[in-house]
Amino acid sequence: MHPAFSVIFLTTLIGAAQGLFLALFTGQMFTHFKLMPEQSDPNFYIIGSIIAVVLLVLGLFASMFHLGHPERAWRSAMQWRTSWLSREVIVLPAVIISIAIYGLAHYFNLTYPLFETPGGTGIDATIIVGLITTMLTYALFVCTGMIYACMRFLQEWHSPLTVINFILLGTASGFTLAALLSGWLRTELTNFYVTWAITFTLLAFIFRLASVIRNKKITPKSDLRSAIGIRHPGVVQITQGFIGGSFNTREYFHGATQSFIRNIKYIFFIFLFFIPLVLLVMSLGSSGYMLLLVAVLVQYLGLLAERWYFFADAKHPQNLYYQNMA
Repeated sequence: MHPAFSVIFLTTLIGAAQGLFLALFTGQMFTHFKLMPEQSDPNFYIIGSIIAVVLLVLGLFASMFHLGHPERAWRSAMQWRTSWLSREVIVLPAVIISIAIYGLAHYFNLTYPLFETPGGTGIDATIIVGLITTMLTYALFVCTGMIYACMRFLQEWHSPLTVINFILLGTASGFTLAALLSGWLRTELTNFYVTWAITFTLLAFIFRLASVIRNKKITPKSDLRSAIGIRHPGVVQITQGFIGGSFNTREYFHGATQSFIRNIKYIFFIFLFFIPLVLLVMSLGSSGYMLLLVAVLVQYLGLLAERWYFFADAKHPQNLYYQNMA
């Protein structure tokens, strides 16, 4: 498939934003139940929510460049009963609004208990909003991943690993970003976020490696003979039927060489997993945040490379015919 940079930025930016919110709410719940010390800076959740909303809006803006008629974008939500894309279009604004409300609840200090659990723990407005937003966040992860996983004819995508990787990669990048924010504000939870960022990065590495190995072993369901209905073993394509490019050759094939794709695979594994892991481990116990800043930047570059490879790795069946120029 042809990797569209608008979709690459959309999926990586909103994934990091979703992961950042999950990190914020996880930290709040740990401190609320006295499992970790309180954040010393009350603006942590407010600033984190602002960053998450900005990333989501930037991702939504980037997606507009993929539309032929942006003024008709509202129509994409009409098929919500059958289309994962329509469901994503509906859930994404809901996540933006929910995270904004979560940040506003902290801004107005709505942390007085509305009621208590049987164990005597007070539940305030920020926790209620946070729980709702968490469910919406995971719903958005599933919708985004299922847009690709539901395509049976693209064997590289048609797997539960697609959804799992969207969740883990977004969560890992979000927790790394939360660690940077915590280190910049010098709060007490920096090592907490670093530890979770390391954990999710390792999990993301394991499952992304599993998907790469799986895709390498895929046996195509179609070949040149089945595509044209001829069983002769010596069928060879020498032309695609015309001398110029077309929509099919531009949108369903990346045009890169196999060596380039292989190098991109090595690059994203190094930048997305190995370098950030080293930097995160080195940042444990450190009082500065520069290592975390570098980790965030390098990991996002790795995310861009990973998402490019994700699209390029999918082999559209139509390329059985449109693979050679005359």
